[in-house]
Amino acid sequence: MGALEGVRVLDLSRVLAGPWCGQILADLGAEVIKVERPKRGDDTRSWGPPWMKNDAGENTHEAAYYQSTNRNKLSVAIDIASPEGQELVRALAQDCDVVIENYKAGSLKKYGLDYETLSALNPQLVYCSITGFGQTGPRAEEPGYDFIIQGMGGLMSVTGEKDDLPGGGPQKLGVAFSDLTTGLYSTIAIQAALLNRHVTGLGQYIDMALLDVQIATLANQGMNYLASGNIPKRYGNAHANIVPYQVFKGSDQDFIIACGNDTQFIQLCNAIGLPDLPNDPKFTRNADRIKHRTEITSLLSDHFATKPAEEWVKAIHAVKVPVGMINNLEQAFQDPQVIERNMLVQMQHPDRKDLTVIGSPIKLSRTPVEYRYAPPKLGQHTDQILQRVITSDKISELKAKGIIE
Repeated sequence: MGALEGVRVLDLSRVLAGPWCGQILADLGAEVIKVERPKRGDDTRSWGPPWMKNDAGENTHEAAYYQSTNRNKLSVAIDIASPEGQELVRALAQDCDVVIENYKAGSLKKYGLDYETLSALNPQLVYCSITGFGQTGPRAEEPGYDFIIQGMGGLMSVTGEKDDLPGGGPQKLGVAFSDLTTGLYSTIAIQAALLNRHVTGLGQYIDMALLDVQIATLANQGMNYLASGNIPKRYGNAHANIVPYQVFKGSDQDFIIACGNDTQFIQLCNAIGLPDLPNDPKFTRNADRIKHRTEITSLLSDHFATKPAEEWVKAIHAVKVPVGMINNLEQAFQDPQVIERNMLVQMQHPDRKDLTVIGSPIKLSRTPVEYRYAPPKLGQHTDQILQRVITSDKISELKAKGIIE
């Protein structure tokens, strides 16, 4: 049994933040019913190439993007713009513990699928709305996209190379950071609400916003500003508060050193053949090294350029100072540690018996994550789920009308 065995989730969300939340809950054992539009489905179903290949090696219409965030779910295709479709969703919600949706603020009210309507039918319902800007404030009704939020929320101002260096300027992250972290925070909020329900017997409404999460996850950079009044700068691959904690280049390629304290700095210097460096008052303490960041970075860079990166990594790793190569995704997936931790998982898809997906990082001893269902095809489970609330004849009738698929 999964940790959330017995929890039933109605996932009305699309694209990334909401589906990411739903996938985590599904991995933990919840039954997650994903409601999609007939014919088209979730927007990300069309976000290819790349597409999953079938057993014959041919491209399917299953986008890799969609498959990254919809594992362990059951797909039901319902037209929620139709009165019949709305009635089906309300019927399903009465037997669910959680609803996840990421429509524009207030837009589900016209369909009778808002929190007030559904909680009147099911007072124990935990209802999580995920939007760009939340349900209140001057921008509440605007759509929110991760790229825009990374910019508005300050993340891009501290991400990227310094302006005076080649390629300098603000950069977004290579993955949709605010979407993914909002999915994580939403999962936490839902589980907290479910725990509270055990005490009170009541569900509640959860209002999650990408911009709120982006502001919250500024973490030390945000507090650096609040503490000092100084607007943080971009440091590229360096750290705002620790030196040396950045990318360096060996004679052949780049590698990373993450030297977290003064003791590690001494060990680092011994390992690389510069044992006297920590005795210099300019470099003894981290605060000193931050003050003289340019000088020590230049000194270390010149030194590291004399040997191949792998040689430096082996020497530094031997003294237990955090260090590592910069892997591409092929190298990352082939790392023995990644393989040992079961971070690549084989699942059986209707079109492919050996679909490889990225595993869950959650390792529970008694209720481990189970990989029950591959990312579903559109409407794969429509009949199975709707038989709980309507007859087989009604299912056939609604299919003929195009209300379900």
